[in-house]
Amino acid sequence: MNIGVISTANIGRKRVIPAIQKTGATVRAIASRDGARAEEVANEFDIPDAYGSYEEMLDSDSLDAVYNPLPNSLHAEWTKRAADAGLDVLCEKPLAVDADQAREMVEYCAGRGVTLMEAFMYRYHPRTERAVEIADTYLGEIRRVDAQFHFPLPDRYNVRLDPDLAGGSLMDVGCYAVTAARLFLGEPESAYATAVDRRDCGVETSMTGLLQFAGGRTATISAGFDESVHRYTVLGTDGRLDVDRAFVPDGETTLRYTVDGRTVEETFDPVDQYQLEVEAFIEAVESGDPPRTDGEDAIETLRVVDALYESVERGEPASL
Repeated sequence: MNIGVISTANIGRKRVIPAIQKTGATVRAIASRDGARAEEVANEFDIPDAYGSYEEMLDSDSLDAVYNPLPNSLHAEWTKRAADAGLDVLCEKPLAVDADQAREMVEYCAGRGVTLMEAFMYRYHPRTERAVEIADTYLGEIRRVDAQFHFPLPDRYNVRLDPDLAGGSLMDVGCYAVTAARLFLGEPESAYATAVDRRDCGVETSMTGLLQFAGGRTATISAGFDESVHRYTVLGTDGRLDVDRAFVPDGETTLRYTVDGRTVEETFDPVDQYQLEVEAFIEAVESGDPPRTDGEDAIETLRVVDALYESVERGEPASL
């Protein structure tokens, strides 16, 4: 598979391009609005073709798929343009700016017969797969999830702080917490949230939310650009599960679960979860089967994100 990369974004250079190159796929091309920048990154990673515009790369007839790590507000436009060129798309999270746009993207790609996958890499880590297995096997009825993702963002311009690019802590890292809550509890019925813009930048830099599910089950989520923590806890009628460094577990990592007063810790060897993500994308394209993080899953995540933002705006719970 020949893959083109739309933009020279940090996530591509630091994580996904190296991951693609570990698989049987080839990073065939990279495009930037700055041709010199595209050439620079192409030289760094031995990428054959560099383009000074996204359009030129998509029209090159040398690609089978693209990786789209553009700012959130540009995901839809360039995913659709890739689909118009008959290219399968691995798109960074969140898939779109809201659930309606995500639904439109899913329908658009389906209409053109291309695979669309959202790049939630942690979903492909063996530890996440094991966490789901433990919850299903040992914890009884899951009653509560607490999920957090915060990291310190330098106090200078960043696309994550730009309202025109659909920035904000919920869109950037809070969506991970939302997916973790959904992974163990399913789909919520309502959402309540509070948010703060501590940098006066036009987007929330910290958000805390409460999701309510059928049967009195709940999840708390939080996201922000000040502290450094990413973890989730799953509480069931028969035990609990704790996962630290939950979403970017570089190196050896662990999880702990407690059942009947006995705590078990399991250790996982280092893996490249971005490589596993890319391999899952390739498999989905080749098989025609929906990927684990397909467009339908992205729609459900963004329905929750939309409700959390609605709750912040109205100052009261929002129904899903």
